[in-house]
Amino acid sequence: MVAIASAVTPVSVKIRVEDVSFFYGNSQALFNVNMTIEPFRVTALIGPSGCGKSTFLRALNRMNDTIDHTRLTGRVLVDGNDVYAPGTDVSALRRKIGMVFQKSNPFPKSVFENVAYGPRISGLNDRRRLGEIVERSLRRAALWEEVKDRLDHSAIDLSGGQQQRLCIARALAVDPEILLMDEPASALDPRSTARIEDLIAEFRGDYTIVIVTHNMQQAARVSDYTGFFYEGRLIEMGLTKKIFTKPGEKQTEDYITGRFG
Repeated sequence: MVAIASAVTPVSVKIRVEDVSFFYGNSQALFNVNMTIEPFRVTALIGPSGCGKSTFLRALNRMNDTIDHTRLTGRVLVDGNDVYAPGTDVSALRRKIGMVFQKSNPFPKSVFENVAYGPRISGLNDRRRLGEIVERSLRRAALWEEVKDRLDHSAIDLSGGQQQRLCIARALAVDPEILLMDEPASALDPRSTARIEDLIAEFRGDYTIVIVTHNMQQAARVSDYTGFFYEGRLIEMGLTKKIFTKPGEKQTEDYITGRFG
């Protein structure tokens, strides 16, 4: 049974997940997950490795579709629309729901072309307009001042922290409404991690953000709500302050206090 704090009941809902189960072939990774996510808030997903957090995150914008022999049951509703309904434009869905991965994955292109990639494949080819989008996105990702004089240089030459912020800029370039972030700072040094966390704080109020993190201190710092997963099940979800100070489930308390995980 999932314990959901009454305080988490949203005034409005951006994402509603109803009885979602997920299968890799014959192996079940998620079990009847129910969750509501408020707009313009940060929701953190915590839990031990292999508990289904990343699978759940990728289910929100159908990234799991790229994996053979997978199957989802239940419904994922974004703005009331079932994203798994027949006829869904998956490309449009992924523009609406951007994603930043654990390992930065810049394309082997210039800094400019990395950020311009999404608008280009959406049909925008006006160089002046692309330039405006690239600058705006890099500024939002706190990277413009560091790369404005080398936009034509390879993105692969950037540092790890810069590459991750470039990937954030690339996600922002298509004007998403939702940002999914899968361990976005786990491979970064403390200074770069702090910059990513600062960005998440700045984005609150502009985007709906869902972040998977193994770092419970990070979840406590950046999120408004926290969900705890264990063995493919959502054990508890509520206001972050309550989850970390007075969880309703013993499993949650044991994980947060380091008794297992």
